[in-house]
Amino acid sequence: MAATTACATSGKEGQQPRLRADALRNRERIIAAARETMVEFGAEVPLDEIARRAGVGNATLYRHFADRLDLIHYVTLSVMSRTADRAESALAEESDAFQALRRFVHAAVEERIGALCPLLSDGVDRDHPELLAARDRLESAIEAVMGAARDSGQLRTDIAVGDLMVAITQLTRPLPGSGCMDFDKFVHRHLQLFLDGLQTPARSELPGAAATLEDLRRRS
Repeated sequence: MAATTACATSGKEGQQPRLRADALRNRERIIAAARETMVEFGAEVPLDEIARRAGVGNATLYRHFADRLDLIHYVTLSVMSRTADRAESALAEESDAFQALRRFVHAAVEERIGALCPLLSDGVDRDHPELLAARDRLESAIEAVMGAARDSGQLRTDIAVGDLMVAITQLTRPLPGSGCMDFDKFVHRHLQLFLDGLQTPARSELPGAAATLEDLRRRS
């Protein structure tokens, strides 16, 4: 029992210990349930509810995650990693560069990328090496998708990654407690309108300068 408990600790400050297959499944179920419930109810959703959604006991949740901030840390890593996977897959599998961008943007909605801003609240170490590495990978993946669309002559040249991420975040940011039960069904429709506005030739001149992710970090 002691060995099982030791291998199930989160290990945020060091290398992640190798988990048994059943423990790994439980960990992934907890992270998935946390992502869903935090999007639905906000970051302060009771941990009991997360455990219930994951189909595990409270003790199992706490064996994997020391506290709420630890869980939020790994939920954030999960969202960023899965979103980067989506960007890389879209670029590798789509022959049309702008279609790859379209596919990524719609996929980012499914990964609830708009939920990251509310999760990264006070107390979360935004400069943790794991988060910095995940952020750099995500930024590079999105830059590659946009760069390919731009090089193909289909993406207007006066936008940058920051512009894209602001739009995705604003269009997909969760509305916990708002009662907008049908909100999600409009998201892909509105994203498609936004994507149409990114294509060349541009129909208008945008005010200001293209926003990078560094601009967003500097102003936050």
